[in-house]
Amino acid sequence: MRKHIKTISWVAGVLIISALLIGFESVESNSKVCNDIIITIDNQLENHFVDDNDIVDLITLNGAEIIEGTHVSKLNLREIEQRLAEEPFLNKAEIYVDHSGNMMVHVGLRKPMARVVRYNGPDAYIGEDGQVLPVSSKYSRRAVIITGEKSKEISEQINIADGEYANLYKLIQYIVADEFLKAQIAQIKIIKNGEVILYPQITKQYIEFGKIENIETKFKKLRLFYDEILPRNGWNSYSRVNLKYKNQIICE
Repeated sequence: MRKHIKTISWVAGVLIISALLIGFESVESNSKVCNDIIITIDNQLENHFVDDNDIVDLITLNGAEIIEGTHVSKLNLREIEQRLAEEPFLNKAEIYVDHSGNMMVHVGLRKPMARVVRYNGPDAYIGEDGQVLPVSSKYSRRAVIITGEKSKEISEQINIADGEYANLYKLIQYIVADEFLKAQIAQIKIIKNGEVILYPQITKQYIEFGKIENIETKFKKLRLFYDEILPRNGWNSYSRVNLKYKNQIICE
C-alpha cells in the first residue's frame, strides 16, 4: 500500500513539475521580443513568383504592422499564417517563434504546370494541384499553353482538379509527367465540341487528340508515330495526325 502511495506521489510530482516548466516556458516565450523574421521557401529555385520580400510584405501588411521589436504575446501568429495561406502562389504556411525570439516562417510555393491564354481577359496559370493562379508581373514561367473554347471559364475557376475540367487536369498532368511529351507538346487547344488539338514544339503537324479520354492509349499511338513513322518518312512529311479512333493512327 505504501509503495502504491509513493508511486502515485512520484507521478503527481512529475506532472506538477512538467506543468510548471511548460507554464514557465510559455511565460518566458510570451515575454520575449521578436528579434528577426527568418523565411524558408520551398521550390524557390524552380519558380520566382514569390520571394522573401513578398512574404515580409504579407506578414507586415506592407509595413503597416510592426513585427520586429514587438512582444511575442502581442503577435497573432494564427492570423498571420492565415494571411499567408490566402496567397494563391503558396500551398503551405507554418509560423512559430523559436527560443531566440525569431519568427520562423516556412512556406511552400505552388509550381505552375500550364498557362491559360485568353484574348478577352488576363491569363492564368494552373498549378500542380489544379489550383488556378494569377499571372505575375515579376516572373513568367515556361509551361504548356491552354487556348481555345472554355479558356475564359477555366481561368475563372478556383481549382480544376475536380469537376467539369478534371479530364483536362489529368491530360496536363500526363504531359508534364512525361519528359518526352513535356518537351514536345507546346499547346493544348480546346475546340467547340470539347475535343482537343495538340500543337508540338518542333514538328509542323498538329495532333487531333479528340475527346479527353483514353489518354494513355492515345499517347502510346503518338509515341509510335514519332518513333517509327516519322523517322521513315521524314519529320515534316505530315501536316496532321489523328489519334481519335481506336487502334488507328491517321497521318496526312
